[in-house]
Amino acid sequence: MSTLSADYRRHPTTQVRIGPVTVGSDHPVTIQSMTNTDTADDIRTVVQVAELARAGSELVRITVNTEEAAAAVPKIREKLDAMGLDVPLVGDFHFNGHKLLTKYPECAEALAKLRINPGNVGRGSKRDTQFAQMIEIACRYDKPIRIGVNWGSLDQELLARMMDENAQNSEPLTADAVNQEALIQSALGSAARAEEIGLPHDRIIISCKVSGVQPLIRVYTELARRCDYPLHLGLTEAGMGVKGIVSSTAALSVLLQQGIGDTIRISLTPEPGASRTQEVIVAQEILQSLDVRRFAPAVVACPGCGRTSSDYFQHLAQDIQTYIRHKMPEWAEQYPGVEDMTVAVMGCVVNGPGESKHANIGISLPGTGEQPVAPVYEDGEKTVTLKGDQIAEEFQAMVERYIERTYGQAKAS
Repeated sequence: MSTLSADYRRHPTTQVRIGPVTVGSDHPVTIQSMTNTDTADDIRTVVQVAELARAGSELVRITVNTEEAAAAVPKIREKLDAMGLDVPLVGDFHFNGHKLLTKYPECAEALAKLRINPGNVGRGSKRDTQFAQMIEIACRYDKPIRIGVNWGSLDQELLARMMDENAQNSEPLTADAVNQEALIQSALGSAARAEEIGLPHDRIIISCKVSGVQPLIRVYTELARRCDYPLHLGLTEAGMGVKGIVSSTAALSVLLQQGIGDTIRISLTPEPGASRTQEVIVAQEILQSLDVRRFAPAVVACPGCGRTSSDYFQHLAQDIQTYIRHKMPEWAEQYPGVEDMTVAVMGCVVNGPGESKHANIGISLPGTGEQPVAPVYEDGEKTVTLKGDQIAEEFQAMVERYIERTYGQAKAS
């Protein structure tokens, strides 16, 4: 996987080590996801973590909310290691994290990072004590933390105080503006307190999640201005399907284009029975579309029009894209640089030959009324014209041979 655009400049942040993964300025923007299994069910959790990791999630967060879940974490880590999966596990703690980590030190040892929500760490006089306990545990086991502020669980005492202070101003801010400032102050204040307790500066990551696109952009733009902690991006409760994908893409693309963001998660609500891996694929596509990172060869396909009344090219484009994603784990090992390749599957003569010439390998299928032939172009030159009923199979075989011939040489050298 590669970082592409020479014009892309990251906001400078501290580098934080999370197990075998490092996040921050000079390191690739990291993709993470989260399981939705009961962590106490170690078998089901291991299966889902493995599925997410194989799809491309470089960090996986798991809920640690009960004693049974805390006790299961070392088993989950052990099973993943036995499978050869060293994906770092992030423990998500709310309300009782200080108790669980104290009672189950093996849980703290097995996790690569702790996620602490300062709004849910305790109430009243217990808040500071319980927050300090968690930070002390992170120090003891040399674990980084994410200070994960969420506007659905914002520290209400902090917010009430800021609202009162704002009301006394001669030109008070809007309630939304105060809410957003409270998110930032909660995150930065908690990070500063963690450092006072003894956690090193380079062991802290920050997130301030909201569910609105514009508020998210404003909050993270201001966070980037005020600190050099690595920032974890993501809309919280982004939603289902198209809505969740579009909202997340709109918000994160604006921030990533400014160089803001060191890790990302697309918090999609999966459809019943659907794979959790969709959020990983969407995250990859966002980074790849922005030329921030490459994960797999890009498939260029036309949308179709009256010239393409047949859906043959649609099926071929889908088959090629599915085939590429299926083969990428193998290709990534065998063919360095293959993720930079572009494949074009076009539906008629209008743009077909031109797009195919721009791609590494492309095919221009016949549109309505055109001759039943499909020229194939490799590196801008027409190499063959396919005919008959086996065009899809023949083109797929040509893609495989092109990869072997072009990127196999890269490994050999």
